[in-house]
Amino acid sequence: MKKIFVAPDPGLLRLRVSLRAVLGVGLSVTAAELCGFSLAASITAGLASLLALFTVGDAGVRAQAATTALLPAVGFPVLALAAALHGAPLVRDAAWLVVIFAGVYARRWGPRGHALGIFAFMMFFTAQFLHAVTGQLPELFGAVTLAVAVSAAIRFGVWCIERRTALPSAPAPLTGRGLARPTTRQAFQVTVACAIALGVGQVLSGDRWYWAVAAAWWIFVNTASRGETVVRGFRRVLGTVVGIMAGLLIAIPLHGAPVPTAALVAVCVFGIFYTAALSYTWMMLAVTVMAGLLYGLLGVLSPSLLALRVAETGAGALGAALAVLLVLPVTTHATTDAWIQRTLHCVHTCAAEAAARLAGTAGADPARHVAELELLLGRVRLSLAPLVHPFTPLRARKARARQVVELLDRCAHEVRGLAAVAADPDASHDARLAAACRRVEAAVHALTLAEATPHEALAPAAAAHHPAAERALAHLHGLEQALKALADPLRGPVAPA
Repeated sequence: MKKIFVAPDPGLLRLRVSLRAVLGVGLSVTAAELCGFSLAASITAGLASLLALFTVGDAGVRAQAATTALLPAVGFPVLALAAALHGAPLVRDAAWLVVIFAGVYARRWGPRGHALGIFAFMMFFTAQFLHAVTGQLPELFGAVTLAVAVSAAIRFGVWCIERRTALPSAPAPLTGRGLARPTTRQAFQVTVACAIALGVGQVLSGDRWYWAVAAAWWIFVNTASRGETVVRGFRRVLGTVVGIMAGLLIAIPLHGAPVPTAALVAVCVFGIFYTAALSYTWMMLAVTVMAGLLYGLLGVLSPSLLALRVAETGAGALGAALAVLLVLPVTTHATTDAWIQRTLHCVHTCAAEAAARLAGTAGADPARHVAELELLLGRVRLSLAPLVHPFTPLRARKARARQVVELLDRCAHEVRGLAAVAADPDASHDARLAAACRRVEAAVHALTLAEATPHEALAPAAAAHHPAAERALAHLHGLEQALKALADPLRGPVAPA
């Protein structure tokens, strides 16, 4: 837990996004209640708002607004299809698998396809969760429309963090052609995983089987290799088990009391957003507790239901593990190397932008690249997770992987410090920064074997050295040393073949 709260949060961005999510979801549910919607519709509004705020990750505000506007266009047909097939289980199951394949396949179109695919899947899931039928559709459509509108008003109007801070979109997926494209392979993998989960889940329960499908689906979100997927499945089960234990202590004693339940759901929403980038286990704990609280509101919560939730999650994890190991498996070595290469290039870009800003170059700003670096580091950690997991038997590779992560974290620390110095309006140029930046570029070049990109020469040095320049030089020196130290672990295998 300590690691969650002491993790770097440049500009308190994660905190602000989490608080905005609580506000958006809370106002969406409140608006639904004021409109006289049923409890089921109010829950739908809350879930739709959470998804609109959680999944939309385009680079610019306009692109985010466009994706947000498209959510109902994708969600309504899926919601209607799920409700219409409520009484035809076999056709319903087949239709959901088609939605699942299309939702994952859409990830090839970047953040927009990713967000729309998730929203479509979750609309089908919501219909199963609420046992929705066609007679409820007008109210559910109204709830989704209201929720998307309210969350958009909060995100792009009342609290538009993106207009003040250049937020990077999620890193673009790795590319390829045909079945070599990761998103195409994953579409087949997720469909098979969800089919297995659906079958096992229905054996476990004829009413709550959809939890197994949801578990299988979400395990594959933001993963790119078999190692990542297996570790994520383990973390999902662990987070669910811990969340169930918390639910026994928190949700059941409340007996669905509206006010305390609403307050705790708000805490869970905050936890989902705040921990998502740091720990999948903690995020799943928050999701599981929230699910228990919602079942309490619906009046069906019991210890046996929570136990069933664990079993269904296990079925989903089993389906994901079998699919990722048997269906078009993607090894982690190439994936890990690609993410490390992109991270190193971002490190160099951050250093060059900071040095240029200190030199007075108009428009130079390392802040956007620092935020991008944080996301890329998250991808590297996820890719290396199979090796640094406590249960891995590959001790030598585990040591190398940990060393890579530690050194990249050190690089990020130096880059954040360098960016902070560059943001000082009184900082002046020192020609030594140009030489230091060239050494950083050479160190990155040695690690990536890429052609060095020449940068504009900085102006001649001032007669006196400014204190900010001294601090910048210290960060550049530390960055250079960390990059040189990376050469040794990167020469050996850092991921399973």
